[in-house]
Amino acid sequence: MPQYNGMWTLSQVSQAVKNLNWTGVPPSVVEYLIVAGGGSGCGGYDRGGGGGAGGLLAGYAGIVLGSSYFVTVGAGGAGVAQTTSSQSNVGGNSVFDSTTSNAATGRIVATGGGGGVTDTNNQSNGGSGGGGFGGSSAYLYGMSGLAGQGNPGGNGVSPANYGTGGGGGAGTAGLNGTTAYGGNGGAGIASAISGTVTVYAGGGGGGISNGTAAGSGGVGGGGNGSPNAGVLPNDGTANTGGGGGGIAISSAGANSGKGAGGSGIVILRYPGSIQYFTGGTVTYAAGHVVHTFTSSGTLAPTTATNLLGANTIVFYSSNTWTAPVGATQVQYLIVAGGGSGGTTYGGGGGAGGYKTATGMSVTAGTTYTITVGAGGTPSTNKAVRGANGGDSVFNGITSTGGGSGGNGSDITTGAAGGSGGGSGAGGGAAGGAASPAGQGSAGGAYGGGAPNYGTGGGGGSSAVGGTSTTTTGGVGGAGTANSITGTSITYAGGGGGGTYQGGTPGAGGAGGGGAGGNPTGTASGSATINFSGFPGTAGLGGGGGGAGYGNDFSIGGAGGAGIVIIKWS
Repeated sequence: MPQYNGMWTLSQVSQAVKNLNWTGVPPSVVEYLIVAGGGSGCGGYDRGGGGGAGGLLAGYAGIVLGSSYFVTVGAGGAGVAQTTSSQSNVGGNSVFDSTTSNAATGRIVATGGGGGVTDTNNQSNGGSGGGGFGGSSAYLYGMSGLAGQGNPGGNGVSPANYGTGGGGGAGTAGLNGTTAYGGNGGAGIASAISGTVTVYAGGGGGGISNGTAAGSGGVGGGGNGSPNAGVLPNDGTANTGGGGGGIAISSAGANSGKGAGGSGIVILRYPGSIQYFTGGTVTYAAGHVVHTFTSSGTLAPTTATNLLGANTIVFYSSNTWTAPVGATQVQYLIVAGGGSGGTTYGGGGGAGGYKTATGMSVTAGTTYTITVGAGGTPSTNKAVRGANGGDSVFNGITSTGGGSGGNGSDITTGAAGGSGGGSGAGGGAAGGAASPAGQGSAGGAYGGGAPNYGTGGGGGSSAVGGTSTTTTGGVGGAGTANSITGTSITYAGGGGGGTYQGGTPGAGGAGGGGAGGNPTGTASGSATINFSGFPGTAGLGGGGGGAGYGNDFSIGGAGGAGIVIIKWS
């Protein structure tokens, strides 16, 4: 085993491993994301609040090579069928290093989300708290979240229309119901631990009885509330820990077990490409071996295996590479940095340019310069365009950085790049071109207008960015799957377009595209919700999501940094 002397920070060790300069050293620490099951929205009979998201924990835990560790993934709180009284259910705990198989206790415990508050207040607090009851009741107040894991639910309101509170999310509290609206669920928290930016632990939206609109589920898997007695609430999304939506005032058949919380998830990773354990779904992503548990299992030791295969090196930052003895040719993948999303209902950023080929000649002993393009930085001024992504270069081959998304009202056209940026909000605005050709696709055009002014999605390496509508942002163009590392990974997805308040933002394209800004605040009277776009994923070259717009200024998501991978023979 190699010997390493001196003091090292965790980030230095991680980067050394990703550059393959730190080899043969088994992990003594795993990075973790633990999300518990979300609570159900109040179901059954009457005007219940949205379910609280499951508790969310992220950090590092020590492990011992050769030891096994139980992992528990908490179930979502079960939806409640119509009865003569309101009910809800808490989500299950998720645990790393459980005391026994499927145990709810152990070394690191994320607490299940609280259920929506009922007319009998049959709920307790949770990882995030359930939203308050709506009506003339002592139980209008949302429940508390657990410090460090989540946030409280919003309050309900007395007549008219009995707007119930949104469940708390890991990132923000649930919003209060009003006489016209159910409270929106609190927002979750984004994580790239899986290799792709994903949002977890959003709260469930509150219900309302024939008001203007029910509460929307918080970004991160929260279910929407019920808008009236004839419409069922939505379940929280599985394996996000999202809270379930709350019901409206009941009538025959109004609820049939809907509004369940989403199940939790546990993700563990350690740097490098050597797999030392089994358990969950095992992948190689962003310089790490990743174990994703969508159900309970065991992290158990196994024979060390290199997931990259032989003669492969991955660069996440600029460096040099010296062709080893015997190397005569290489296969390469070169992905540039993704473009930034546009500001203030801006378009999605274009993915970084994508180039791959086999049979490039190299000379053993020669040192080659590797440039890895940074993701584009978004603008904080809608009169100034955000930055394109940086170029990635190897041995005279250049992939061009993705184009930035257009801004709302001012610079509305998406910028050209490896893939073009999506259009901002403005009549006739176009997406940016893919230029030079052959590296990606054009950004999506503006097809929006009142009421929600959707913006165009950024182009991806395999597909044009989506054209927006009056109510939705365009989806980011899809990226391209490549197995050069020995694992199929999708790179260079475009960013989703944003919308004005109340619309549906565009999803990021497969391959690390960031989602558009999530504009869910105004329905509950909020003036402080952040509608900024989500970032593209670093190491995939994804475009940043375009910003939404509500009652405050918002910026686009940053583009994801690129990557260069070389496989020699």
